[in-house]
Amino acid sequence: MNRTVILILLFSVLTPLGGYSDSQPESYSDVYIIPINGDIDRSLTIFLRRSIDAAEQTGAGSIIFEINTFGGRVDSALQIATLIGGSDAETIAYIPALPESTGVSWSAGALISFSCDRIYMAPGTSMGAAAPVYQSSEGMQTAEEKTVSAVRAQMAALAEKNGYPKTAALAMVDSDIELIEAEINGRTVLVSADEIEFIKEDTEAQNGTFKKGKTISAKGKLLTLTANEMLKYGISSGAPADREELFTMLELDNPETAEAESTTPDRLIAMVTGSALTTILIMLGLGALYMEITSPGFGIPGTLAIIIFAIIFIANGMLGYVGSLEILLFIAGIVLLIVEIFLIPGFGAAGISGILLIAASLLLSQQGFILPEFEWQIELLKRNVLTTGAGIFGSIIITAVLIQLFPRIGVFNRLILQTSQLQEDGYSLQPGNNLEAKIGKTGTSLTTLRPSGKAEFDGFTEVVETDGEYIEEGADVVIIAADSNRLLVKRLTEVE
Repeated sequence: MNRTVILILLFSVLTPLGGYSDSQPESYSDVYIIPINGDIDRSLTIFLRRSIDAAEQTGAGSIIFEINTFGGRVDSALQIATLIGGSDAETIAYIPALPESTGVSWSAGALISFSCDRIYMAPGTSMGAAAPVYQSSEGMQTAEEKTVSAVRAQMAALAEKNGYPKTAALAMVDSDIELIEAEINGRTVLVSADEIEFIKEDTEAQNGTFKKGKTISAKGKLLTLTANEMLKYGISSGAPADREELFTMLELDNPETAEAESTTPDRLIAMVTGSALTTILIMLGLGALYMEITSPGFGIPGTLAIIIFAIIFIANGMLGYVGSLEILLFIAGIVLLIVEIFLIPGFGAAGISGILLIAASLLLSQQGFILPEFEWQIELLKRNVLTTGAGIFGSIIITAVLIQLFPRIGVFNRLILQTSQLQEDGYSLQPGNNLEAKIGKTGTSLTTLRPSGKAEFDGFTEVVETDGEYIEEGADVVIIAADSNRLLVKRLTEVE
């Protein structure tokens, strides 16, 4: 069956979705600089994955992430933190103070900073306020406690891994934590109000010195620290004013540097994975797929469907959202649709299941989870359901409209009967009494009836159809009704 061509080509196109990496090796560099500017979103994840791969190809011993952001998506920040943590090179977060920048690393930017091995902040910059928020129909909302707890735990884990004060990391996420400055054995640190008495007793028991200081972050407020405060409390490693001072602090003498830049493919992927264009692509892809499946041979609609769905899955695959599950669901959905259209009469369980599997694959390809656990995941799921549903509904409407309005376009000619049987060409209706005389005659189906086909009666071949019933070739049938040139038959064994 020619329809299998669709499956083979789709599988061959979608299989290599392991991720994106530059195939072109770059020249050697000691330091690779990756800017993180603006909102933390899904497109930034693609850019950073590509840039980190490029940095490793150059053999860079250090990767400097120049961070300048007010924050962004929680899921993207967590993905980026994982990417940074998985790098073999030394990772450094640097918050510069440049005329074109805001000089902050807030919210998701703080989470990304804590995922680096070391933090440096130029004078006049700040970091903190990392409580998770999400975009809802009512605007930006503070996440529920479950989400706050998850991000809080992740911040604490990153702080422990990279040697930062855990209390400061927690206070940036949780406004219920009150932080107090204290001097322990001559070193200034931050301690939470809940544990200050215990730390004091423990320090004095070891003959150490303890001195309680001012409240740095009151209960009900998120912790945000300036560059000097970050250095004072031992969170950052220095306050270099520019890259040259940073290189000096890193003990790098005139290092070979390379800097990542956003490319046209990065911008295209960001555009393709946006809700609006994703809806349009789903709409066009499903419409083309339907036209290809319901028409003979393999042609333009099938090619177009392959291209469109390859774009959707590859683009979302670069975001890390597409794996074997999504691809298998999509191919299984197509198989069920083909089975429903060509092997099973009517439209039932197989067709509905096929549509649901395709919808599920497209939905899951837009997110990094199957079932939502947190409020921001629920909001993301709602958005993806709307995007996918709009695409499916739109494809149904557009296909129906095009078939009705443009029946003479080449693509649609294969879907619609274009010939007419005119009286001047020798065609005529049989008299009603001749047709009625055929009622009750028995014969044998010459072709599979699904529902129309051919059958033989008394040595004559007639074009017949069933009332939605599927009848295989070679079955005994009987004519039960006749109308104009239409003969309606049923399986003989079903007629009393």
